[in-house]
Amino acid sequence: MAAAAGRVAAAAALREAGALRFGDFVLKSGRASPVYIDLRGLISHPLLLRQVAALLFQTAKDAGLEYDCVCGVPYTALPLATIICSENQIPMLIRRKEAKDYGTKRLVEGTINPGETCLIIEDVVTSGSSVLETAEVLQKEGLKVTDAIVLLDREQGGKARLEERGIRLHSVCTLSGVLEILQQQGEVAVEMVEKVKKFIQGSVFEPVAQNGPDPVKRLCKELSFSARAELPGVHPIAARLLMLMEKKQTNLCLSADVTSSKELLQVAGILGPSICILKTHIDILNDFTQEVVKELRTLADQHEFLIFEDRKFADIGNTVKHQYEGGVFRIASWSDIVNAHVVPGSGVVKGLKEVGLPLQRGCLLIAEMSSQGSLATGEYTKAAVQMADDNSDFVFGFISGSRVSNKPEFLHLTPGVQLQTGGDNLGQKYLSPKEVISEKGSDIIIVGRGILSASDRLQEAEKYRKAAWESYISRLGIRAED
Repeated sequence: MAAAAGRVAAAAALREAGALRFGDFVLKSGRASPVYIDLRGLISHPLLLRQVAALLFQTAKDAGLEYDCVCGVPYTALPLATIICSENQIPMLIRRKEAKDYGTKRLVEGTINPGETCLIIEDVVTSGSSVLETAEVLQKEGLKVTDAIVLLDREQGGKARLEERGIRLHSVCTLSGVLEILQQQGEVAVEMVEKVKKFIQGSVFEPVAQNGPDPVKRLCKELSFSARAELPGVHPIAARLLMLMEKKQTNLCLSADVTSSKELLQVAGILGPSICILKTHIDILNDFTQEVVKELRTLADQHEFLIFEDRKFADIGNTVKHQYEGGVFRIASWSDIVNAHVVPGSGVVKGLKEVGLPLQRGCLLIAEMSSQGSLATGEYTKAAVQMADDNSDFVFGFISGSRVSNKPEFLHLTPGVQLQTGGDNLGQKYLSPKEVISEKGSDIIIVGRGILSASDRLQEAEKYRKAAWESYISRLGIRAED
């Protein structure tokens, strides 16, 4: 009875705070949705905030959980965790999204006693990624994480994914449970309930049995690009990119390594409909002007592709900040995406982020390279993944030869792709679209000379587009059968 009363109270709180709305909404990814969930507004309703915190605490109590401290997933769950700890005299920890570059440089604030058990508090769980990120940070501090409490489980596979990683998820209510309560109360029509259920079922993230030595590729069923665009932790640039990839049925990035502005604009105009990204090396143009990038920006909007300046920033934060924002090229003013080496440490990302974040730009980290003898392997790659995790508000993926992170919010772009595998005399190694997408788990192929050296560039681009897209569709099918 107590649990049922809790579900009714939670449904009422969600509805009253405007956190759960039904109708026709356009999500940040551009996808239409019949349901919109956003609990950030709870902080403006102090009584409801306390009520939700009490429900979370009671759920933990009813489950008989024993724990020494509490940590809320940043940011929405922080005030909930604060109330729980304050009213029940429980030590609290705060997980930072990124370490400070001064003082203790800690990712977790509070008194940490290794060996103790920390309970995680979350507002909404979809894929479980945010809870896993918090758990990983806490575990690195020597804490045990066995359970997480959430107000609303969207029932899209997050619970099973967390259990696979040894974390039990306890929810105050599920989305289907809230729907049933609101339907019974006459708040939501039966047709809308069915519409929402169908929408949710179309984006389920499910774990599968692991076979073989590669946990990154076998951790979970493959989500479609459009489903990944809907994940709550996905970067706006990633969401936009994933949706236009699905819409245009292309996961081809063109590396437009040309030296004249006329040819660059010509290539963008002709091949724009076939690609999702145009990658530039703007500093090799012999006749660069700001007018060129204005025209390029117009073509990008017209043909729906993103611009990626392959600058490979690799200096201290203050320097890259100026390189990105100013100089002759003013890259931040026109390029949706840039990339960076992780050699300089986190300062390179922080410098870029100061400029790019307000402009809603995104960054890729170079985790692996396609050239023979590359040193970007092993610990270097692991460091790149960690840096991306710590800066996921700006970094949305990797330049890599394979999938280096199992988090579906991150995209993987792979260079060195040709229909005919092999290499050149300068150490470049080439893989086929099928190898890159189906076998190595990457998302987007980057092709340059394979298209630009063809007599019919559009025809060749279409060959690459179809090969990469078919490999992606095949990957979805293969994963679905596992």
